[in-house]
Amino acid sequence: MFDTRLEVTHLNAWYGQAQALFDVSLSVGAGELLVLQGLNGAGKSSLLQALIGIGPRVAGHIVWDGQRIDSWAAHRRAQAGLGFVAEDRRLFTGLSVRENLWIAARGPSKVAMARQFDRVLALFPVLGRLMDRPASQMSGGEQQMLAIARTLMSSPRMLLLDEPCEGIAPVLVQALREVLLQLRGEGLSLLVAEQNDILAAHADRVLVLTSGRLAPAA
Repeated sequence: MFDTRLEVTHLNAWYGQAQALFDVSLSVGAGELLVLQGLNGAGKSSLLQALIGIGPRVAGHIVWDGQRIDSWAAHRRAQAGLGFVAEDRRLFTGLSVRENLWIAARGPSKVAMARQFDRVLALFPVLGRLMDRPASQMSGGEQQMLAIARTLMSSPRMLLLDEPCEGIAPVLVQALREVLLQLRGEGLSLLVAEQNDILAAHADRVLVLTSGRLAPAA
């Protein structure tokens, strides 16, 4: 059993008049890997964006560490420990790897942020060899590692990941999966949206989203 970290109850979401999510309820525990599967257009991205506070208009309850946060702005949710890695990665493509990492750094002191920087490079050693390379000149897999590493610079307690292994080389998929499983083992909570079974095979639970409605995997 996991201690509940995130609790979502009767969540509905709309883009204008079009409803994207219907009465979604789920929970994620501390150190749990929950995989959310579904086809394109099923509502996976809408759900992650609703949880982090960007994108659709929502109604329902989102409780994080015992506090209701559905009225909070996205930056406040991030400060509270929710980290989001979008499918399009949203890197600063004109900045170097080093600059992308440091621009996201958050911590109680410069020493703490430097330790987190070293920690991130230990998780993703390939980035240590690319410190001065602009993000625009990296491969898709390298960019994905940078996107996750940048989010980790804020020391989140939960990662929301939208298709983290989509469209990247198999050798980097394996490396990325190993890092995410290591983070799970260290107590980080993971909510991952994916179409494939790369992380689902290692998940504590798998849920399926179909046309904005949630059901357990078969």
